[in-house]
Amino acid sequence: MSYANQLLPREKVFRDPVHNYIYVRHQVILDLINTPEFQRLRRIKQLGTSSFTFHGAEHSRFTHSLGVYEIARRICNNFQRNFPSKTPGDGLWDDSERIVALCAALLHDIGHGAYSHTFEHIFHTDHEAITRKIITNPSTQVNKVLLQVSDDFPQKVASVIDKSYPNKQVVQMISSQCDADRMDYLLRDSYSTGTSYGNFDLTRILRIMRPYENGICFDMNGMHTIEDYIIGRMQMYLQVYFHPVSRSMEVILNHLLLRAKDLYRANQLEPELMPYLLIPFFNQEFSLSDYLELDDGVLNTYFIHWKKSNDPILSDLAHRFIDRRPFKSAKYDKEDLSTINKMKKLVAGCGYDTKYYTGIDNSFNLPYDSYDTKKEIHDGQIKLINPDGSFVGLSDVSDLVRVVTNKIVSENRFFFPRELIKSDEINLFSPMVEEFRKHIKNDHIINE
Repeated sequence: MSYANQLLPREKVFRDPVHNYIYVRHQVILDLINTPEFQRLRRIKQLGTSSFTFHGAEHSRFTHSLGVYEIARRICNNFQRNFPSKTPGDGLWDDSERIVALCAALLHDIGHGAYSHTFEHIFHTDHEAITRKIITNPSTQVNKVLLQVSDDFPQKVASVIDKSYPNKQVVQMISSQCDADRMDYLLRDSYSTGTSYGNFDLTRILRIMRPYENGICFDMNGMHTIEDYIIGRMQMYLQVYFHPVSRSMEVILNHLLLRAKDLYRANQLEPELMPYLLIPFFNQEFSLSDYLELDDGVLNTYFIHWKKSNDPILSDLAHRFIDRRPFKSAKYDKEDLSTINKMKKLVAGCGYDTKYYTGIDNSFNLPYDSYDTKKEIHDGQIKLINPDGSFVGLSDVSDLVRVVTNKIVSENRFFFPRELIKSDEINLFSPMVEEFRKHIKNDHIINE
C-alpha cells in the first residue's frame, strides 16, 4: 500500500468542542499533525486580540486547522457515498483527490505567525506565501512528510491553497464563499466567544453540497440553510471580529511593535531588552526558520520585558497591552477627516506622540459577493442547482442574500488614549482636553 493510502492500525480521534470527534485514519495526516511546524499553531491564537474582549476566545490556529480538516473529511465522505465518479470527466467526485484535499485543509493556515495580521502589517510578511513555503521548502518536516506521497505532492498541496490546482472541487472545498475554512471558524469562534451569531446547520449544509464539473454547488432545496450561514457570517463580523475593544488592542499592539522597531533602528533600544528573535524582522532579512521561532508567547514575553524600558512610550504601550488598557475610539465618516486632523493636534498638545497614540482603523467585509457569470467559477461564488440540472446564483433567488450582496460592511474608527475623555488625570492641558472632548459625542466624532 502506498504512503498516501496507508491507514492507521486504528483510527485516532481528537475530542473537539465543536465537532465532538475529529477522526484521523490516514498515516500522512497524523504525521503532518505531529510536525513541529503544525504543533507551533497551538501557540498562536485564532482570534488574536479578541480574547481581550471575549475572554473565552483562547482557541488556537491548531484547533481551527483540525476542524477544517474534519469538515473537509466529511465533505469527501459525502461526495464519495453519493456522487462517486463513474467515468473520467463526468464532473463527479474522484476519491483519488481525497488526500490532497485533506492535506490542504489541514495545512491551509500553517503560515500564520504570531499575532499574524498585526505582525504582517508591521513587518510586511505574507502568511499565505509563507504557508506555501512551509509546504514546499525542503527544510521543513511538513515538506518531508508530503514528499513521502510523491515528489510533486508538496507542490500539489500548495497549489490548492493558492487556487491554481486544476480540480476546482478541491479548491472550493478549502476556499470559496462557503468552504470548510469559513464553516469551521464561524462555529468555533461563535462557541469560544460565547456568542450565537455564527451558528448554522452544518449537517444540513454538508448534506446539500454536491460536486459538479466546475466546482461545488448546493441543492436548491437547501437555499434557506445557506441564507442562515451568510447572515450569520455577517453578524460575526459586526458583533465579534469588528468589536471596537479588540480593534483597539490591535492598534496598541501595532504601535508597540512599531515603537520597538523604531528604537532598534535608532540604536536606542536597551541591550538587556533586546528582542533577539525579532531582530531579523527589524532588519527585514528574516528566514523561514526565523519566522517559525515566533509565536504569541514569544512576543508576550518581550512585551513584559519592555514594561521596564527607560523609553516612556515603549514602556507605556507595553503596559497598555499586557495589562489590558485599551484606547478609546469613536466612529467617523469620510467628511470628518479634517476634524480628525484637528483632534490629532489636540492629542499632541496634551503631550502624546500621535504616531503611537492615535490610530485610524478601517475594518470592512463583504458578506456576500454576487454570482457573476463573467467570473471564473473558482473564485467561490455560491451556485444552486435546480432539480432539472440548471444552475442559478444564490443572490438571484434569495431576497435575503440579495439585500446584503456586494454591500460592504464597514466601520471607520479613530483611536486615542481613553484618559482624554475618561478621567481627570490630565489637568495641565485641560483647555486642550476640553476642546478634544467637544468632538466626541455618543461614540461618534462630530464637527464643531
